[in-house]
Amino acid sequence: MKHTLSVLVEDEAGVLSRIAGLFARRGFNIESLAVGPAERQGISRITMIVRGDNRTIEQLTKQLYKLISILKVQDITNIPSVERELVLIKIKTLSSNRSSILEIANVFRAKIVDMADKYLILEVTGDPGKMVAIEQLLKQYGIVEIARTGKISLTRTSNVNTEFLRNSFIAHNIES
Repeated sequence: MKHTLSVLVEDEAGVLSRIAGLFARRGFNIESLAVGPAERQGISRITMIVRGDNRTIEQLTKQLYKLISILKVQDITNIPSVERELVLIKIKTLSSNRSSILEIANVFRAKIVDMADKYLILEVTGDPGKMVAIEQLLKQYGIVEIARTGKISLTRTSNVNTEFLRNSFIAHNIES
């Protein structure tokens, strides 16, 4: 199972290296990693996606706390949260397919951030599922390059589980 870990660290040299080393020594792959400044100066938030069962993630969490500069580790996998990714996609375009590509971009609320005669770069922001969906649709046109940020996430203070609401809405509409 994939777990989302939110880790607050002191913003200093070597912290990310020590975390990566810990995971490497334990034989774990970090599938997604995003790092940036947190709400307080001198503190960074690391959001990472790691595969493992609950027991394994609990052990990794304990090991993380033993590292210098780790302030807080939270497994937010099952906690209502807002998740987002950013992806830049460079697509080869022809005059015959440009309008189809722009239509897909419009449906996914993607921004055109660069346009040339034969290429187009889209910026897409949203949940990870949205990134996969637009990438699959655009493959047929020839994706030249792609860059993804990795998932970032914050827990919801409202405790509203949007996944639950989405599933309830879908179930209600199917019954209607």
